[in-house]
Amino acid sequence: MPMMDDGHRATLPVNAPYDWAALVAFLAARAIPGVEVVEADRYRRTLCRGGRHGAVTIEPGESELRVFLDLPDRDGRAAILARLAALFDTLADPGPIAARLAVDPALAPLVKARPGLRVPGAFDGFEMAVRAILGQQVSVAAATGLAGRLVAAFGTPLASAVATRAVGLTHLFPNPEVLAGADVAAALNMPRARGRAISALAAAVLREPDLFAEGQGLEAALARLTALPGIGPWTAQYIAMRALREPDALPVGDIGLLRALDRGRGRPSPAALLAQAEGWRPWRAYAALHLWTGDAARIAEQGAG
Repeated sequence: MPMMDDGHRATLPVNAPYDWAALVAFLAARAIPGVEVVEADRYRRTLCRGGRHGAVTIEPGESELRVFLDLPDRDGRAAILARLAALFDTLADPGPIAARLAVDPALAPLVKARPGLRVPGAFDGFEMAVRAILGQQVSVAAATGLAGRLVAAFGTPLASAVATRAVGLTHLFPNPEVLAGADVAAALNMPRARGRAISALAAAVLREPDLFAEGQGLEAALARLTALPGIGPWTAQYIAMRALREPDALPVGDIGLLRALDRGRGRPSPAALLAQAEGWRPWRAYAALHLWTGDAARIAEQGAG
């Protein structure tokens, strides 16, 4: 459980081992300009509670994450800590996860190398889902650029008193009310279908405030998400992994997962991946993170060589 030390500082206990470096590297590659700043030893972001602007900083400790809140509304701090616990996956028990995944020879060396790997969550489900749509058919870097432009065009400038203290943080992420009626495609010079998907998602959140609520069940959540225009199976599974904290979500057709499972005889088909992943249940999302992280490390080594 989160522990509040005083009005501005708190701790989030974690179950060891905890792979801060891998999680923060994942978030750094996807940080939304103006909303998030991610460094090796800290994560910072803007937030709004009860109409009041604020910021938060998270740093790693020995057996906990240290949280520093810059927010005048004390009543909302418990809810913010719960969001941070989801974002940093602090409640996971790595022992059973590692034991299950290590049975697969393809995953065993990855689990041994990073036994404390977590699945990065989301501070806000709508924000994360919009970011996922922006990432369709483009690189992570390109999607990050689009997210920054979206924030600059439609986000709310951070209150000056907070912005002065929170260097590099400038905006709140656009809320659903704004994006539901916005011409996102025109503002970002992106495909109109993708812009309409973001507006449709925003409208859906306004109709169904529980769209990103945890505990729906994976199949029910996927059905709701894929019913929306512009959200296919990959995007729905990715949102389920991160925003809905579904530990068994798996974006089966992901090229990175298929590439990571290539052991010199060619990449498996999505159907073959799905069959192999039966042995990973109920932790397929953690298997995906191990494969993505291992694949990224291998690509980096090849580039360095």
